[in-house]
Amino acid sequence: MRITPDEVKKIREATGAGVIDAKKALEEAGSFDNAIILLRKKGHATLAKKSQRAAAEGVITSYIHAGSKVGVLLELNCETDFVARNEEFKRLAQEIAMHIAALEPADVESLLAQPYVRDSAKTVGDLLAENAGKLDENVKVKRFVRFTLGN
Repeated sequence: MRITPDEVKKIREATGAGVIDAKKALEEAGSFDNAIILLRKKGHATLAKKSQRAAAEGVITSYIHAGSKVGVLLELNCETDFVARNEEFKRLAQEIAMHIAALEPADVESLLAQPYVRDSAKTVGDLLAENAGKLDENVKVKRFVRFTLGN
């Protein structure tokens, strides 16, 4: 099967995988959809391997929803301060905090199982796994609190 650069680019845009990983997934899976599934599984495997490593660095981020009636504080951890300062990591924290504001998960476990608000084809856990693979570190949601005005 001949893989075109456009196909590799589409896979990379959909998953955030590197060029080589995207090309290998396309070759192995044989189709766009199967390649995405394969890369997501690989992301979970990467996260499982890394989950034994200490994740004591990270960021605390806040999100205030439009109208200022809902707010979230989130602690997202990683292994190194280098990654904690990375814009991609900070953007991930913001995305997760926004998701928490929108869908009100009860705890970290239920958060990870929820369909991601921006792409219901994947869960928040999938989003975390993809980013752990890209950042090459253990990434985990430590804790969060959601505030609603008047409650």
